[in-house]
Amino acid sequence: MKNREEKTNAIRLLEQKKLPFQIHDYSQSGAISGLEVAGCLNENPDRVFKTLVTAGKSGSHYVFLVPVSRELDLKKAAKTVSEKSISMIKSKELLPLTGYIHGGCSPVGMKKLFTTVIDSSADNFSEIFFSGGKIGLQIEMRLQDLEKVIPFTLSDISV
Repeated sequence: MKNREEKTNAIRLLEQKKLPFQIHDYSQSGAISGLEVAGCLNENPDRVFKTLVTAGKSGSHYVFLVPVSRELDLKKAAKTVSEKSISMIKSKELLPLTGYIHGGCSPVGMKKLFTTVIDSSADNFSEIFFSGGKIGLQIEMRLQDLEKVIPFTLSDISV
């Protein structure tokens, strides 16, 4: 990293745990959508994951990671976390709930640890990409290492 101010909660947490990861900075690109981000990184969009925060009918919150090339299947996702139904939370609820903004939401370093489910397609890759905690940063790491920071399950949750 260039300077200490640039470190996000996600990066600080991974460094604290001394886990191997790589930071990819695409902040100069102007990329917004997940597919644009994958293009900037010259990566397979199936290997670049977006972090989606949802609310279940019970009021509990859940975090889902799906490839930027796919969409979260709300029915499959609800079934995975034993909810009748789930819905995406509103953008304005994201920051107070997670500490992250829309487009820069990392599954690592949220204010609270939420039940997290990663699309089973992640198993096809030795490493996956996900948000580094702010727009313009992606973290690349192995699932085995990610599991040391956030407990998650793998499930078929995308379409």
